[in-house]
Amino acid sequence: MKKILITNDDGISSDGIARLAAASLKYGEVWVVAPDSQRSALSHSITLRHSVEAWETAFPVPGVRAFACSGTPADCVRIGALNIVPGKPDHVFSGINFGYNVASDIQYSATAGAAFEASFLKIHAIAFSEGISDTHEVTDRYLDELIAELTEKPLGENRIWNVNFPGCRLGECRGVRRDTLVSTDGFYRDRYSETRLPDGKMSYMVDGIRNWEASEGTDLRAVFDNCVSVGIATNIT
Repeated sequence: MKKILITNDDGISSDGIARLAAASLKYGEVWVVAPDSQRSALSHSITLRHSVEAWETAFPVPGVRAFACSGTPADCVRIGALNIVPGKPDHVFSGINFGYNVASDIQYSATAGAAFEASFLKIHAIAFSEGISDTHEVTDRYLDELIAELTEKPLGENRIWNVNFPGCRLGECRGVRRDTLVSTDGFYRDRYSETRLPDGKMSYMVDGIRNWEASEGTDLRAVFDNCVSVGIATNIT
């Protein structure tokens, strides 16, 4: 039986990782190693200057062994693959992230970073994300189908499958767009709000403006059009 290691960057208590684990059980033995709390936007960082702790914990999906970890999502993949899961996992799934991981945001994403760490370890990896919404109809409709499809499709070195589900109603979804390219258009037009503090220092907070323009054939265009985006992301660093 294949072994599947699942992680995320929203934390082990997130709804998305439980839904992904439940959907994955029919495809193999499922192990979860995920951060004990929110770790978004940590990209591919790992812990070097101090130890990382991991402990077995209760998980809402029967049949899944789950471990919370004090480290980053990439730490979770490394510890899970090298120490916790007996033998080497056949697949690493990262997600389901609460929010898209498309366009330039992929470089900051710890969801993608965890999947890239798996690819560096020569493990087939898929990152799953969805729109920030309480509606999961599209994800529920296509998740099983895409797990079955993508686990059978090989990847080259330092490549991951990157899947994004639109947060619309199922009736508004326009299907799956495969082989989407990572958009070079930014998901946000970044800026910082500026506040002067009482001690004279300046405080800055990201305050991006949503970009609604994207080129055809890209992941960003797909989610804007209420399509599931399926494409390959590459990291050669």
